[in-house]
Amino acid sequence: MAYQAGGQRSVPRSVPERPEAEAYLRDYATLVEAVPFPSVVVDHRWDVVLANTAFASLFRGVGPHPTAMPDDNFLRFVLFHPDASTVLGDHESGWCLPMLAHFAAAVESHGHDHGLQAIRREIAQDPLMEAAYRQGLPHWIRAVGERAVAQDGAVRPLLHPDPRWGATDCRVVDETPRTLREMGYTRLTLVLREVRRDRPRARAVRRGAAHLRVVPAPEN
Repeated sequence: MAYQAGGQRSVPRSVPERPEAEAYLRDYATLVEAVPFPSVVVDHRWDVVLANTAFASLFRGVGPHPTAMPDDNFLRFVLFHPDASTVLGDHESGWCLPMLAHFAAAVESHGHDHGLQAIRREIAQDPLMEAAYRQGLPHWIRAVGERAVAQDGAVRPLLHPDPRWGATDCRVVDETPRTLREMGYTRLTLVLREVRRDRPRARAVRRGAAHLRVVPAPEN
């Protein structure tokens, strides 16, 4: 059973089937819901275990997809959903490449995980994304440095459907307590920044499934 703030739904995921763990997650869902910013709890596959109303509101304009909805698996959403770039500004460099880096680290730690293997096969079926994963990603990490790949503290552009936010930035904050980490989960909160009217708008491009191109070499 995986929990969402305000209720719960059955999904084929590995959630601890222990009364104390389920009780903790129920109470933790209440805490997550109280946060005004988008907040989500994911497992090592990026399957969503908890998500609050602010998270749902951020992605309310996203169309249906059989495997890549943001409240189902956030990694799949970033990589495969054709509407991802309408919410995630600077989609390729700001979101896809960091998520591919996190995916590569997860594969290194959990190489035999069936869910991760399925995502790896889906990447391989897209020639552009496969080239980005195998060739562009290592080059990009060398170019930007390991810090740019880090989750906690990263500042990334968003295109919020609420005009009060609009084109803005968010800081990704890792808020995982020890108990949650021991369950194999990570909690991330997207702390939205006040809109600066003089800042350039984050770029959004609506693309199909094969949206990721090979990362070009940096200009001299």
